[in-house]
Amino acid sequence: MGAQTGLPAMRTSPKFIFFTDFDGTITLQDSNDFMTDNIGYGQAKRRQGNIDTLEGRSTFRDSFKDMMDSISKPYPECIKLLVDNIKLDPHFKEFFQWSLENNIPVVVLSSGMEPIIKALLSALVGPDSEKMQVVANNVAARPGKRIDEEGGWEITFHDESGFGHDKSLTLRPYAELPEEIRPTMFYAGDGVSDLSAAKETDLLFAKKGHDLVSYCVRENIPFTLFESWQSILAKTKDIVAGKTSVKDAAREGYEQYKAGEAGLKPEA
Repeated sequence: MGAQTGLPAMRTSPKFIFFTDFDGTITLQDSNDFMTDNIGYGQAKRRQGNIDTLEGRSTFRDSFKDMMDSISKPYPECIKLLVDNIKLDPHFKEFFQWSLENNIPVVVLSSGMEPIIKALLSALVGPDSEKMQVVANNVAARPGKRIDEEGGWEITFHDESGFGHDKSLTLRPYAELPEEIRPTMFYAGDGVSDLSAAKETDLLFAKKGHDLVSYCVRENIPFTLFESWQSILAKTKDIVAGKTSVKDAAREGYEQYKAGEAGLKPEA
């Protein structure tokens, strides 16, 4: 039945699928922010772009293209810089092994670039990382140049949306499956690139102290908080085992926010 849907993550007819952001969610740092801050136009301008996106003054696509256009180093040097510096959440490997053992596909939905994500997953997770589907933006040589030369590459976006990669386009076909085969859908994220995914899943894990929490509170989107993949694993295990419900878990985030436990100051 799974293969007949044409959806890659349904191949094994899972009862649960875990969709996740990559940068700052699976990894401790955001690789694109790291490049922009260290070899691009710097943290202050990058952070202002994030705020402008969160507050609706700019699209994520335009802000992110500006970030990537500020980086001129050859692409292979960018990958090496990131492999040398970006660290994995220390609990992600345990979560991923558990997901493999329990037929819970992990699908990476990223506004980053696929070659960088796959290089980092290979370095940080190992050969099993090939069992993760990655849906992301890509990279191309600029006209008349090669990506391995100075100023030679540019980001190419996944779709025509204002997000550059509208993650809801990947999520929605799963959400619209017939009830008898539709899996429970989880999503984990931390920032402005996750806004398009926030309303599309059954349970949203939003990283404590980050922009996605502010967005969820403002837009009245149910969520639960996480600090690391240790808390994601514990919560997901409880739901899979029937010890708690998705609905109960999704109520917790706002309660934690109002109690001042979300790493952000509650609005009056």
